[in-house]
Amino acid sequence: MTQFTEACALVRPIDSAGAGAAAEARTDRLTKPRGSLGRLEALGTQLAAIARTCPPPVPEHVAVCVFAGDHGVLAQGVSPWPREVTAQMVANFRAGGAAVTVLARQTGAEVVVVDVGVATPIPEPAPAPGPGSASGPGPRHSAAAIGSEPRLLRRNVRRGTADLATGPAMTREEAYAALDVGAGVAADALAVGAQMLVTGEMGIGNTTPAAALIAALTGAPAAEVTGRGTGIDDALLAHKTEVVRAAVARLTPGADLGAGSVADPIAALAEVGGLEIAALTGLIVGGAAAGVPVLLDGVIAASAALVACALVPDVRGYLIAGHLSAEPGASIALDHLGLEPLLSLNMRLGEGSGATLAIPLVQAAARILREMATFEDADVTEV
Repeated sequence: MTQFTEACALVRPIDSAGAGAAAEARTDRLTKPRGSLGRLEALGTQLAAIARTCPPPVPEHVAVCVFAGDHGVLAQGVSPWPREVTAQMVANFRAGGAAVTVLARQTGAEVVVVDVGVATPIPEPAPAPGPGSASGPGPRHSAAAIGSEPRLLRRNVRRGTADLATGPAMTREEAYAALDVGAGVAADALAVGAQMLVTGEMGIGNTTPAAALIAALTGAPAAEVTGRGTGIDDALLAHKTEVVRAAVARLTPGADLGAGSVADPIAALAEVGGLEIAALTGLIVGGAAAGVPVLLDGVIAASAALVACALVPDVRGYLIAGHLSAEPGASIALDHLGLEPLLSLNMRLGEGSGATLAIPLVQAAARILREMATFEDADVTEV
């Protein structure tokens, strides 16, 4: 068995009837009107069911796992950005200058960057300027000062996928290799104490394979799941949509795209997916196998979650949607999964940025159950 298949076998349903029910009962006894904390109450119940204990632990140690990969479909002109930007952004993550690294410092999370399919050499990050430099009076990034520089793991399966518009993006074996990378990263993060995993990614052009996977696994038409990504115009959006439609049609020959979803999620992943999407799928299953919450970011993570839940349905109970991406495929994927995002900020950056912003909400939901007094504890009259 591979690390990913072993993780699949370890996933079990969350404990809704036991710890989840106990959390619901405790929530109703807290010093507040019932339901007055809104969705934090349901989130706390889910965290208890995931942890199989009430009250649940507060996930203080959080790992944001950012997988990077390139895409052959960029040859179709689906994005105006060159593929070299993927490697450049990986260097920017390592230097602490990307949005997700800034937000991770804000929330106290660790960032791990994984090269699973970057096509070009990754440059070394530029050192942060010191005090008195031209860029300002102090260090550019506080990561160096607190010893939390993002780590880079080199787990490259292949130098970018093939062009999904002309054939399979990767082989089935390569898809499994990337799934193993993600499961391995999850296991490593959990082994050093991570209590929650956050999905992150980087890959120029990756909203195209994400849209294709969402269409393939939900049965939604390409026009409903394909978005503007980095901000393309109407003509390029129409072209990108046709690329997605034609690619998914290979998985369902002779059928309308909206008629149903593919039966083999691994086949879909290999045919129209991405290496970072496969690795995210492995991370999601690895987190569920270990019994920790997995906080999803945007449309790329949502496409990976669809694959994970199609393979192992019990994974669904461990998923928390951090935010609603502005990409249209995100809402379709989350609706299909039955997930309601915690935040809606019109974000579409990726990297794990939106999910990282939601970390304090998850921690607050657990802390409420652990630290808030009950009516009995506080000697408060209950109505």
